[in-house]
Amino acid sequence: MDSTVLITLLIIGLAAGLLSGLVGVGGGIILVPALVIFLHYTQHQAQGTSLGVLTFPVVILGFLHYYQSSKGGAAPIDMRVIGVLAVSFLAGSYFGSVIALKINQEMLKKIFAIILLFSAFKLLAWDEVVVRWFKNIF
Repeated sequence: MDSTVLITLLIIGLAAGLLSGLVGVGGGIILVPALVIFLHYTQHQAQGTSLGVLTFPVVILGFLHYYQSSKGGAAPIDMRVIGVLAVSFLAGSYFGSVIALKINQEMLKKIFAIILLFSAFKLLAWDEVVVRWFKNIF
């Protein structure tokens, strides 16, 4: 691994970690596109690498900070919810990887992009704007 690749990986990892701690995202939204764009990974390589990063305890410090800060507050983190989500996440990630490996690269990129666009659309509440716009037309 040359120094350019190492520096690129450090920047991508730092950005993903920062966003993960800040708003709870990182792997899919930062790692996957960055690996595809800057390091020319295939979509499959990028997704597998992102999952590999998540297998190591890289988010434990962020989680522990949120957990400690929420204890005794109005909205504590429920460990039962985490347990249920973690178990179902394990099953979903396995079956998702099985399906992803059967889909060609270009289709997988399009699916990924549509999910990101949909998420942005909903988070920015643009769906409500579109509905109001349609109501005004008809």
